[in-house]
Amino acid sequence: MRAVIQRVSRASVSSGGKPLGAIGHGLLVLVGFGRGDDSAAVAWMAEKIVKLRIFEDEAGKMNRSVADVGGGVLVVPQFTLYGDAQKGNRPGFDAAARPERSEPLFRKLVAYLAERTSLSVASGAFGAQMEVELVNDGPVTILLEREAT
Repeated sequence: MRAVIQRVSRASVSSGGKPLGAIGHGLLVLVGFGRGDDSAAVAWMAEKIVKLRIFEDEAGKMNRSVADVGGGVLVVPQFTLYGDAQKGNRPGFDAAARPERSEPLFRKLVAYLAERTSLSVASGAFGAQMEVELVNDGPVTILLEREAT
């Protein structure tokens, strides 16, 4: 499971000109699922997202989590995080989980964040062509990965 996590001042996602989700200060999480990912990977990633200390404290050190600063989380599915372009110029997606496997995992991740935290959680739509807008704060961007077991 892979996630690109960006600290943002604001972020939104829409599809076909219709808004799907938006947050103010918080985290934009682009997430992709690999073939071997499961519910344990989802729980691990959700906990990392909630506890990741990438917001500054009074001393200017990255010492606060999104929960500590009262931020929101916008989760957007992005299977292209598993794109492999090491050979040739067209990426292959063999390592990405099939949609019928990854869509339930995506829903679990969003539900985990919404139900088990007090965070404001919004999401994109699985399988949709989406437009994502963000203002990166910092910029701060973190890549998290959990290898399938």
